[in-house]
Amino acid sequence: MPIHLRAETGDYAPNVLCPGDPLRAQYIAERFFEPGFRQVNAERGMLGFTGTFEGRPISVQSTGMGCPSAGIVFEELGMLGVERMIRVGTCGGIQPNMSMGDTVVAIAASADDQTALQYAQMDGFAPSATFVLAERAAALSRDSGRFDVHIGSVVSSAVFYHPDTNVVSRWRRLGHLGVEMEAAMLYTVAAVRRVEALAIMTVSDVYAGEEPPVRISDDDLKNGVDQMMEIACRVAVS
Repeated sequence: MPIHLRAETGDYAPNVLCPGDPLRAQYIAERFFEPGFRQVNAERGMLGFTGTFEGRPISVQSTGMGCPSAGIVFEELGMLGVERMIRVGTCGGIQPNMSMGDTVVAIAASADDQTALQYAQMDGFAPSATFVLAERAAALSRDSGRFDVHIGSVVSSAVFYHPDTNVVSRWRRLGHLGVEMEAAMLYTVAAVRRVEALAIMTVSDVYAGEEPPVRISDDDLKNGVDQMMEIACRVAVS
């Protein structure tokens, strides 16, 4: 049994959604899983649930914030036999054509966090998604509703309140769509363990320049997340 996921092999479905927030994991199970789902983990408040979506097995497991916390969960899910992990969460949009509630499908994640690079044991490692999952998510997102979809790379930052006021402009110059804190670790662990992985996120902040970001309203965030979660569930069980 892993140390932080107090579960046995078979407690998790082969396909697992991975939000950062434990309460988001509970919301996903209650909102999207069919009746009869069960809780499979609560160690350190890291809630996990297993059930079905459209008759197919699926799990959701919270990861916490940042690569170190998320990396523990991704690694232990791998120990428990999980075959596909999909990060679902939020990101800050940093390109000028992005709006609140838009969906970002991350085909790659620049590791601005040494945790992923230490795990890879390769300074120049470029962690990327499983293409077929990204392709499905992009197609579903385009057909899903009023929010736009953006497909490209993101930055996984180690620092939420970054002291460098120019860092966003450097990330933007290289074409990154957004900034978040876990995707690079997900893709790195997935590469090492030979499992499928994708990060799909809702834009919850927009960085128009170097000034503080504009934050999404609670209602728009819920609508954007619900649209993104419907897509993620379908990709997970596809």
